Amino acid sequence: MPLMQVVVTLIVVGVLLWLVRFIPMAGSIKSILNAVVVIGVVLWLLNVFGLLPSLARIRVGSVLSWFSAAGA
Repeated sequence: MPLMQVVVTLIVVGVLLWLVRFIPMAGSIKSILNAVVVIGVVLWLLNVFGLLPSLARIRVGSVLSWFSAAGA
């Protein structure tokens, strides 16, 4: 992924996080939303720079089927 695309994505995410301040919502929900977005961006950056290569192997469908099989 080109560095310019990474920078533009980070700017867009930053602007969206800034705009969340203006949405009428409870402060605790805004904090949780910000934390989830920041954690997601950090994981994405680690994956983009190759520091977290195992992230590509995670599939939501296989995780959900594993949980349903384990609970049966």
